[in-house]
Amino acid sequence: MRTTVDIDDTLLQRLRDDAHRLGVPFRTLLHRVLHRGLESETAPNETVYRTPSVQFGRVREGVNLVKALQLSAALEDDERVRKLLNGQ
Repeated sequence: MRTTVDIDDTLLQRLRDDAHRLGVPFRTLLHRVLHRGLESETAPNETVYRTPSVQFGRVREGVNLVKALQLSAALEDDERVRKLLNGQ
């Protein structure tokens, strides 16, 4: 397929120089470079991340974890009140 692509002058010169150095046609080198670039982007990430589990203890009776944001806000409010009362 024939298409028109705008290539930066410095990149174009580098491709031409590499094609000449390798003794391959410009079109062949361009095809290889594009193919290699597309393959590298679709390669799966080999790094496996692991995080340790931590036991935080039991949930207090009457605490509904479904409403975690409300619980977090209430705990934050309690801490602010405690700091205000202690003059911090």
